[in-house]
Amino acid sequence: MAHTPCVLVVDDDAPTREMLLEALATHGFRALQAGDGAGMRRELEREAPDLVLLDIRLPGEDGLTLARFLRERYDVGIIMVTGSGDVIDRIVGLEIGADDYVAKPFDPRELLARVKSVLRRIQARPDAAASAPPNPRRVPFGRCLLDLDSHQLFDADGSEVMVTHMEFDLLRVLHEHAGKALSRDQILTLTKNREWEPFDRSIDIRIARLRRKVEADPDNPRAIRTVRGVGYMFVP
Repeated sequence: MAHTPCVLVVDDDAPTREMLLEALATHGFRALQAGDGAGMRRELEREAPDLVLLDIRLPGEDGLTLARFLRERYDVGIIMVTGSGDVIDRIVGLEIGADDYVAKPFDPRELLARVKSVLRRIQARPDAAASAPPNPRRVPFGRCLLDLDSHQLFDADGSEVMVTHMEFDLLRVLHEHAGKALSRDQILTLTKNREWEPFDRSIDIRIARLRRKVEADPDNPRAIRTVRGVGYMFVP
């Protein structure tokens, strides 16, 4: 029997939740709902969804805090629902590891298209646990080791350094094009994150964060170098 995707809607506005539940059900999704972080955790204990629609402006724990919680503990898609002018929130959400965002007020058709797009990307990810060979491929990246099979980053002492899916994709792309300067537009294409714009500051923010993880001296990066007027280059 084909798997019916399950979407958890987390929003404190009841009419918005009902509208989303109806739209999702009409298009063949199973939908769960919660009005805040506590409700989200209760639903997660009952069933792990495939994707979470997460409003940023929630009472108590905000959506960004909950997105970090989800990314650290669950392999789910995350779409942040933000206000139309919340540019910083969108950048921070992507930095935390959200897969996409949609701004209020939104057209339900756009939201459904984004839900389907994120679910396709999730389904296309290789199952690292099933496909990893006995001796995983770990390649040096700055002061760390990047495991290309398990999608993990390790410190020199073997301790795991937490990275989001987007951060791993960026490290992988830089490694695959070692010694070649990549523009922001090329990075977007190679990581398949075309919903960003080439001038999107979230790329630079993510590079800065990765430098703090892989560089011995983040203020004087030697592994991920800035190529003025072009973009970034990985130097093994």
